[in-house]
This record gives sequence, structure tokens and C-alpha cells, in this order.
Amino acid sequence: MEPIADSTLIETPDVSGAYPRLGQAQFELLGRAGTSRATSAGEVLIQEGDFDSDFFVILQGTVVVVEGLHDAGSRQPAELGPGTRILEVHGPGRFLGELGLVEGQPAFVSAVSAEACEVLQISGDDLRRVVLADAAVGETILRAYLQRRILLISAGAGIRIVGSRFSRDTLRLLEFAAANRLPHRLVDLEDDEQAQAILDRAGVLESDLPAVVLNASQILRNPSNADLALAMGLRAVKEHSATYDLMVIGAGPAGLAAAVYAASDGLSVVLKEGFGLGGQAGTSPRIENFLGFPAGISGGELTERAILQARKFRVQINIACRARTIELRDGEFRAEFNESGPTSSRAALLATGVRYRRLPVPGLEEFEGISVFYAATVHEARLCGLQPVTVVGGGNSAGQAALFLAGTGARVRLVVRGADLRADMSRYLAERIKEQQGIEVLLGANIVGVEGSGALERIVVDLRATGEQRIFDSRYLFIFIGATPHTEWLQGTLALDDHGFVLTGADLEDVPREFSHLGRRRLPLETSVPGMFAAGDVRHGSVKRVTAAAGEGTTAVAMIHEHLRLLRDGPARVGVRAGESPARGSRRL
Repeated sequence: MEPIADSTLIETPDVSGAYPRLGQAQFELLGRAGTSRATSAGEVLIQEGDFDSDFFVILQGTVVVVEGLHDAGSRQPAELGPGTRILEVHGPGRFLGELGLVEGQPAFVSAVSAEACEVLQISGDDLRRVVLADAAVGETILRAYLQRRILLISAGAGIRIVGSRFSRDTLRLLEFAAANRLPHRLVDLEDDEQAQAILDRAGVLESDLPAVVLNASQILRNPSNADLALAMGLRAVKEHSATYDLMVIGAGPAGLAAAVYAASDGLSVVLKEGFGLGGQAGTSPRIENFLGFPAGISGGELTERAILQARKFRVQINIACRARTIELRDGEFRAEFNESGPTSSRAALLATGVRYRRLPVPGLEEFEGISVFYAATVHEARLCGLQPVTVVGGGNSAGQAALFLAGTGARVRLVVRGADLRADMSRYLAERIKEQQGIEVLLGANIVGVEGSGALERIVVDLRATGEQRIFDSRYLFIFIGATPHTEWLQGTLALDDHGFVLTGADLEDVPREFSHLGRRRLPLETSVPGMFAAGDVRHGSVKRVTAAAGEGTTAVAMIHEHLRLLRDGPARVGVRAGESPARGSRRL
């Protein structure tokens, strides 16, 4: 066993803004919320897997951040054992922790005093209050924590998913962890020597796989997405039994914006998401046309910031619960969800977004989740490495994915059905792709075949310009060819267009009115069911952009306020005559 204390430890350089030192004013503010104390060499300050860890600022000495430290318990000093690795080394002026500390998630790594130190210790609750109340301190800590989450994911630190890469359940868990930006790595039974040792140590049988190792003492055996979400602090243990003012279904930009604005204005809000916070936007490596971010912002960072705002205003967030039914009963909406109890509300917002279409290529489904993906995140980029990959699509999502993957060193081939890259893609993206030497663009092309044994190895491309078919090596395939709405569960509940998108406002002129009892007309973002609204990509006629979705979510809240006031007070008390729209007097948020 190797002791933690080591005089040769070198402080991790701050090359990404992840490890800033606090200024004097920031330190003084934090000092009023915490207590200074001494630590002994080897003392465990943060134990991976623990909820509600404290926040520490190093005043004197050196602290190391490690992964794989077994629960020290009363054993001091802590020691490095097999499978333990040092990730970071910090000296005076730096602070510990990462994003999970402010989001209510368990610690993904441990922090240990490498020598006798002096630290400032602040409770997690007090830190969250400071971060949300003081802009200067909050932004410094939040920006660092967002970068640290990215670094942990890139390093493959965090929870370990033990199983075969050919197992559907293993791939399901990997996809869920990636979609929710959970630090994780695959311990592959096929070629990782650590896999069997981990299973033997934990007493996990092959029939229990895949297993998720949260820490040395907590292991989930083939958990559902809901089980993993609960263990990771992504969903409430118990929801309120009372009726909410607003139920938001879908946590993409539209749903998150609506939840934040409604809750900040005093409404009780529950936010339900079937799979991953942030929706498709959350998987975008870079959004470069979002107002106010001239250098661009990743979809993950935008999502994390929105989640923090939602928690600040006490939005009840529940992940991994897919909606099954919703109905209006006795003036209230009641929705049923998979792996979650029913929820009731006085108003509802549908923001379930869309899912990418699949290529009509024989045999493609055999490789889905193994070599074929519909999002390009750090997780997929880590799988690709330097191997040849293909991106299919001519829109912004395909362009962003191609640039991101090429930036990680992969050899990218972009297959576009149209003859002009700028036909469906923003000009700035098309120009960047042309300038990127690591991307080969095939215009007027379609994939008509896939080949491989167990995993994708080659693709067959039909080149319409020359009338020939060519075979290219491709280990991974990313598909971005349009989308279909998540509305199959709404068939028969409300009015949809021929493609399944939700009809709202003026698009429902031919649908019989059911609003006479409310003394008003249908509002612009209201569906055929009074009090049920829709926003974002799921809505017919929406602009498929992140800013537009967030704007619709915000706008819907103003209309929801009008609906709730009419339910409470009636049209006469709020000055709305029958047949007159209250939109002109909507509350300004």
C-alpha cells in the first residue's frame, strides 16, 4: 500500500479555468459562511459516493483528488490501493468539489489531505445559498465546476458500468449516463482485466450484469434508468401528493425555460423527463448562435445552468419517467408515467421534443447503440478515438457533430443527400466544415448498405452524381436526418398534424372550440385541450432552434398565468369578456 502523502506531488495546472484561486473579496465572503480548521495527513475530506459533501477552500498544504479510494471509515491515514489513481493536486487558494456538489448529486471522486493542512469548511447547503445569491463568487465556482465535470467525463472517472459492450442493457446505461452528463466509464468484460476483479470483490454474478459500481460499498445490479437516476440524485425520492400549478413534460430548452420562469414567479412546478435533461440540445457540443454567447456554449453547460436555476426556484425535477397518458379530469390534469407515480396539475405544458429518424438501411438496427448513434457527445467521441467515422445529414446537428468529432482526432466523412452544403445548414457551420481538413464531404450521396461482424466495419454509399456505389471503412455511424415528435402517447388525446406534431393556436381554427366555459378564445400556444399548452420542437410550425424553443417556453408561461387566473377568478373578475383574448394583458415576466 502506498501512502497518500508524497512530497513530490505537483499541483495540477489550470489550463481550462477549472482550478482558479479565489480573490480576497470572494474568500472573505465565503469565510463568513464557514469555519477554518486543521486536517491531518491522509484525512478524507470528500468520499466518493457520499451525498451532501462539504465545500473546502485550501488555506495551507496540499490536497489530492483521487478515484477508486476505498471507504476509509475510521482508518487514517487513507492509502492508495489497487485501482486508485490521482486525478488532481491542489494547493493554497484553490477550492475542492465539482458540479455534483451544487446539483445535489453524490461525489464522483474523493479528496484527501496529502499532508497536514488548514482548510475553510462550508456545508453544502450554505455553499448552494452563496452560489445562487452572490454573482461574483457564484460564477467563479460554477464556471470551474462545469469545467471539472467535463474533465471528469473526458478522463473516464466516476461511476463504473461493468458489462459487455455487446449487451443492450450495458449500452442503455452508457447512453443514459452520457445523456445526463454523469462521469462514468465502461469496464468491458470483453477486454478489461479489471472487470472480473471488480465483480469478484463485490460478489456480483454474471447473471447480475451489467452492474454499476457507485463506490466501494454500493453496487447496482442491472438497474433500470430510474434506479440509476435515483442513485445519482437526478430524481426526487418522493413527489408532493398535492396538485401542482404546472406540470411540464419534457426537459429540453422549452421545458426548462418554462419551469424556471413559472417557478420564479411563484407557481408550484413539477418537471418530468423521460430520458435525459436538456433533450437533444443537451448533447450538442457547441451552440454558436445562442444570443449572449459570442464564443458559443455547449448544450451541456446551457442545460446545467438551467437546472441550477430550476432547483433554485424549487422546481420538482424527476428524470427517467416517460409519460404514458394525460387527461383532463374534474378541472385538473392527471398524467401517468412509467416508473413514477401519477401527477396532477391545474395546467400542463408539453415540451417532449423530437427524436431523430432512422436510415432505411437493411441490417442497421443490428449496430444501433454499438456502432450507430443519434448524438455525438464526449462518450461517443471517446469510443471513436482515431478510427474512421461517418456522419449522415445536411442540417446544423450533423454539421456540429462532424466538427466536434473531427476536433477529437477522428477521421470524419460527412454524407449529405443534397447538392449544396449550405441548403439546410447555417452558413458559418458550412464554412467551418470546408476549412476543416479532417472532414471529407460527400454531396448528393446516400448510404444504402452497412457491413460488419458484431460491430460496424464498412458502409456502402450511392453517389448519384456519378451513378456509382462505393464502399468506405467506417467503424461508427452518426445519423442526423430529421426528426419525428414524441407524441405517440398523445394519439386520441389532442389534435395533432399529419406528422404527429401538436397543433396549437390559430392552427386549430377548424377544431371545435371547448373554451366557452372559460369565457375566452384559445391562446396562441394552447392545444385543443383547454389549459394544455405546447412549446418547442414538438409543436407544429415551431422554429427548430434552441433560442426559439426557450422563447416559446417562456411565452407559454404568460399564457398559463392567464389560464390559471381565469380558473381562479372567472372572466368577470380579471376583466376579460367572453370571446376576447387576454393575451394583450398578459403578465410581464
